Amino acid sequence: MDRLKRIDAVYKSAPRMELNENSKLVLMSDCHRGAGNYGDNFAKNRTVYAAALQRYLREGYTYVELGDGDELWENRDMGDIAAAHADIFELLSGFYRAGRLIMLWGNHDIEKRSRPEILYSYEDPMERSARPLFPGIRPLEGLVLKWKRTPFEILLLHGHQADYFNDALWPLARFLVRALWRPLELMGMRDPTSAAKNKKRKDRVEAVLQRWARERNVALIAGHTHRAAVPAPGEAPCFNDGCCVRLISVTAIEIARGQITLVRWLRKARPDGTVYIAREALSRPLRIEDLFSAPGSAARSA
Repeated sequence: MDRLKRIDAVYKSAPRMELNENSKLVLMSDCHRGAGNYGDNFAKNRTVYAAALQRYLREGYTYVELGDGDELWENRDMGDIAAAHADIFELLSGFYRAGRLIMLWGNHDIEKRSRPEILYSYEDPMERSARPLFPGIRPLEGLVLKWKRTPFEILLLHGHQADYFNDALWPLARFLVRALWRPLELMGMRDPTSAAKNKKRKDRVEAVLQRWARERNVALIAGHTHRAAVPAPGEAPCFNDGCCVRLISVTAIEIARGQITLVRWLRKARPDGTVYIAREALSRPLRIEDLFSAPGSAARSA
């Protein structure tokens, strides 16, 4: 299938959600939460991620996870992941209980599409009993945000739909990760099938996403490539929220007060040597209306 038509299909079937100046959303993706072992790429940032979630939960944000939240290619059991990061899932459950959790699936957690029940509960190894996670949740492939009563729309999706190998051939990609690339990665080699670790693949995927946003005049926010981005003036209204597995930081996109801002969370040290976790804005806030001031254009920032 043509990649643009593939994204069209997600856009047409996605549920709609209205935004206004009072809406507060935080978008994160590519956490790749693992089983707490040596190959768990999320483990190094779990404290930073937890601090960010605590603040967003406290301030009334809706947490939107744009896919690949859990690493279900390298790990076969969601219960192992939930048990390894029980404190993180307790925070996420706080959003869910408040009606403020929206979960999309990506290629690495595509199993959530057909088996959402793996997110309902998990077996606590200490208590030897089932503990609830997100009972009844239905992960989505895409979500369209509609700006008030206007034609302005923002499509949220993981982004692997622009990547033929990791979309149409995902069973093969998963097999290669499990049987070949994961063992080699532990020895220091990069997986060439991954858009996150292959610059040429990143560029191709992002070019498809940008073309779709420009030609459809619909803003788009994705993850998948792990490369955080905000459009410059005159570029297609295409954003990337980055990832949670970089060496020193976690990135996110905030939507609040009718504006979109790319931020990062990271550890910092004060002059007295104490360590703290800080939030830094990586872009100036972009007004949602300005994304649509000209066809295919992300105009001036606020």
